[in-house]
Amino acid sequence: MDDIEAIKILKARYFRTVDLKDWPALRALFCDDATVDMSQAGGAILGPDDFLESVMSTLANVLTVHHGHMPEIMLSGSTASGIWSMEDLVRYPDGRELHGYGHYHDAYEKHGSDWKIKSSRLTRLRVDITDAAESPTTA
Repeated sequence: MDDIEAIKILKARYFRTVDLKDWPALRALFCDDATVDMSQAGGAILGPDDFLESVMSTLANVLTVHHGHMPEIMLSGSTASGIWSMEDLVRYPDGRELHGYGHYHDAYEKHGSDWKIKSSRLTRLRVDITDAAESPTTA
């Protein structure tokens, strides 16, 4: 498998593990010295363990659907960078929903034959929030 395809699979696993709340698998995707910058989306800049703790507490009882599209991946030896168009849907237990659009700006590092996320920064273009009374009731 070529490196670009491996990075696409890595990011697909990121989205899937967040949505399925597979926390150990999510943590395994990051370098130990990685940074995750969610400050533009209302969060903070965190290392991988603090990021995982934040995601676990924030999304524990929340339904999420994350999609990544149109990757722009640039390779440079054992490092790479990528920009992903993204869309997410977050449905809270009280029925409120957040529907967001933006980009992930990532850096990757190759460890042996595996790629890992070295840094990730989420930028938002738009966020729509729907009150519980306006949200659909489908599961």
